[in-house]
Amino acid sequence: MRILVTLLVLAVVGIGGRQLLASQDDRNRTITVGTTDAVTALDPAGAYDAGSWALFSNVFQSLLTFEPGGVEPVPDAAKSCAFEGSGLKTYRCTLRSGITFPSGRAMTAEDVKYSFDRVKKINSDVGPASLFATLASVTADDAHTVTFHLASADATFPLKAATGAGSIVDREKYPANALRTDAAVDGTGPYTLTAYTSNEKAVLAPNEHYEGYLSGTGRPVELRYYADSAKLDRAWKERRIDVATRTLPPRVLSELNPSDPDQRVTESDSAETRNLYLNTRPGSPLHDPRVRRAMAWLVDREQLAATVYQGTVDPLYSLLPTGFTGHTTSFFDNYPSRSTRKARELLTEAGASLPVRFTLGYGTGRGAGAEEAAELKRQLEASGLFRVDVKGYEWTDFQKRWAAGKMDAWAVGWVADYPDPDTFGAALVGTGSTMSTGYSNKLVDHLVVDSRQFADRSRAAKDFKDIQADVARDVPLIPLWQRKEYVVSTEDVGGGQYLTDGTGVFRLWRLTWI
Repeated sequence: MRILVTLLVLAVVGIGGRQLLASQDDRNRTITVGTTDAVTALDPAGAYDAGSWALFSNVFQSLLTFEPGGVEPVPDAAKSCAFEGSGLKTYRCTLRSGITFPSGRAMTAEDVKYSFDRVKKINSDVGPASLFATLASVTADDAHTVTFHLASADATFPLKAATGAGSIVDREKYPANALRTDAAVDGTGPYTLTAYTSNEKAVLAPNEHYEGYLSGTGRPVELRYYADSAKLDRAWKERRIDVATRTLPPRVLSELNPSDPDQRVTESDSAETRNLYLNTRPGSPLHDPRVRRAMAWLVDREQLAATVYQGTVDPLYSLLPTGFTGHTTSFFDNYPSRSTRKARELLTEAGASLPVRFTLGYGTGRGAGAEEAAELKRQLEASGLFRVDVKGYEWTDFQKRWAAGKMDAWAVGWVADYPDPDTFGAALVGTGSTMSTGYSNKLVDHLVVDSRQFADRSRAAKDFKDIQADVARDVPLIPLWQRKEYVVSTEDVGGGQYLTDGTGVFRLWRLTWI
């Protein structure tokens, strides 16, 4: 009996030992994540897109960051930050101690100043400099204190500093007047970039020296980039990746079953929107606002959402997505149903030569961009009033083309930089906007500036309602839809529900083996 008991105990200990070893092995086992988002640049001064910022939020630190579902930023590289006085024009941060770059050099306030200064100085045509339009200067008061001096009151500045635009770089590794062009990163985020191949993969290892908001870093991760949704879907079905996000084909998303025991499915609301941007410059066939209003009378976003996207997006009728302070349905109020008659009247009034011919561009490999463009072409041409030449462009080329105003119309998704309606203001419809439509309205610009004086953001609602009314009248863009967020993982991967929430933060450190 004693021999039998001893053998039983040894067997139990053996099982426990194997479980312990398996758990330890899992700590070093890489989680592979697939996406169709592309990385424009590894330098924070040269990228203002979802794919790049997703990577930045893992390999760099900003002074502040966002908690999952949070609307107020919390300190990350900073120990504390606050506005000085009541004018919302002086913002001061104190850095945490013990933050070091990969070289071993300690981060100082000079690195913070350097990082913000170079974003503005380089002013890349596809970079985030426009986010810091209110930033007049930065001073490093001492080794751990940095002060931002704003040209005008801006309650949203802390939110902007928490984004990828506020990524802090090692001033000894990044040139002051030009973008860094190699495939290395020198940041202080929860991960280090150990290998990178453009348009293929980014290999991330937990940063053992990370000091910041997070209590710890996550598992090793390999991000794999796919040229289009079909290739991502194939990789997922063949189980070459453990997590698939942004974006599987609409057909696949519409058929996802949360009760499937072989996978985990997370569906959540998102602040990502998609608009059809219109070139308003003189010489463009869409320069006259009456031509753009005619287009607004012909776009059927309900049909677009139901057919191309198979119900995985929601039709959007305004600049701001639902759930944001000040959201209205201004385009529905102005253009409540499809009307060829009203569109024709506007074009006749404008003296337009029918059919109006223009080019519509989209980024190849970006979800259902090609199918969407084809459906928009069909809707507009069905009226007999427009002729649309559809062209697809590689993502980086596409960005440069819209920045240079080389297309008449282009469809682009917009992921909220931060959880505030301001992220849909100047960046999309302000003079010199990131979307480079050529649109300029002094009243809209004034409303954007005015909205930033309110620390209580609910008080900015009226300004944004007025902005949406102006945009619906001038039509520099036509809202199309608001995305639902989907993350799919194998049954042995947890944390997918925290991966993304529309704030631009991609929380790879929340992924874990179960």
